Amino acid sequence: MNPVRPILACAFAVATAAGVASASDAPPAKVSGSPALALAGVIAPLSPVLTSAEKKAVAMLFAANGDIPYKKPIVVTADRIVCRTGNVDITLRNCDVTFGKTTRTVNGPTANEIFATEALAGIAPDGAAGSNFESLTRLSCTIDPNAIRRKDGSGADCQFQPGN
Repeated sequence: MNPVRPILACAFAVATAAGVASASDAPPAKVSGSPALALAGVIAPLSPVLTSAEKKAVAMLFAANGDIPYKKPIVVTADRIVCRTGNVDITLRNCDVTFGKTTRTVNGPTANEIFATEALAGIAPDGAAGSNFESLTRLSCTIDPNAIRRKDGSGADCQFQPGN
């Protein structure tokens, strides 16, 4: 019998019994202000649940136009976002954005924008064999046009689970 196997099995049993925390066990991350508006701004156009008026309002706010007719808070959600860029194949840029059972895949500049915005929001990249990954789950951003109009830094808040 391989003497390493009992040691590995014992280590696995101890780690399992100790309840080793995973990224999904960590408390949700929260961002506010400019990074939150940016995160909502790059995800809103892909959302199948937002109305066209809500998408337009988020786009106008993200483009520094606070004078919008939309007054109600807007909630931008995504169940999962996984982005990948290449550091060997430097043309590689893609993101899979999942809303319920629907997954939208974006490439090129749109994927780059989401990847960069995730970094701005504090999502740490993870590397693997020629690629960089960023991922999050359970994104929920609340955008309040009335608060944003006050220009006091409020009106955009997001929470999400990093990783997975």
